[in-house]
Amino acid sequence: MTKKGIHSVFLLFFCFSLLAQNKNDSLSVNFHLEFNKLPLELNKKYVSASNDTLMIETFRCYISNIQIQYGDNSVFTQKDSYHLLDFDNPNSFQIPISKKSDKMISKVTFNVGIDSLTNTAGAMAGDLDPIKGMYWAWQSGYINTKIEGKSTSCKTKQNAFQFHIGGYLQPYYAMRQMKFDWGKKADDDISIGIDLNPFFSNLELKENNSVMIPGKEAMKLANDSTKMFYAQ
Repeated sequence: MTKKGIHSVFLLFFCFSLLAQNKNDSLSVNFHLEFNKLPLELNKKYVSASNDTLMIETFRCYISNIQIQYGDNSVFTQKDSYHLLDFDNPNSFQIPISKKSDKMISKVTFNVGIDSLTNTAGAMAGDLDPIKGMYWAWQSGYINTKIEGKSTSCKTKQNAFQFHIGGYLQPYYAMRQMKFDWGKKADDDISIGIDLNPFFSNLELKENNSVMIPGKEAMKLANDSTKMFYAQ
């Protein structure tokens, strides 16, 4: 191998090592999608507390404005942070946010959904790009959470259910804030479970299997969706 070739290999190895080191040094919020505390599997049949047999085909959810409060009362805020968790993209459930440290984390806060100011700013790029399938139109803005699948309880075409939860205008403001007391050092990643079982426990799919616009039903589902999240 020529000196130029050796130099190229060394440079490539150095870049990979640097990326791995940066990843290991980063404090991440890791979300884990579940049903009844077990990892959610695509198109696997589950039975809800309402006795509905169902399969999940689509899960997408916006996480924004992640904040970490430390024991010394300092606060890290990830500015302009909008992350789309997508069942079809497992890597989207790991969100690097800051450097790891020895400080104690006292609280973890984030929003489920997109704030009204961002909604009125119009469609953007990155995870906010309309190509992601999470934007209705300028009148109604972003879908905060999308859950779709099939259930024999649904007397619909192909037994489908569709829940598109969103809305940014009062009284139908669908964004919800989650707060968790933590009490762990910031030298390990933050793990948050998203268990769909509580969400479907409050639904009878025979009667309620489609919410596609902002309104009272979407507000109820937005409240119910907060029960999915828990500190692991």
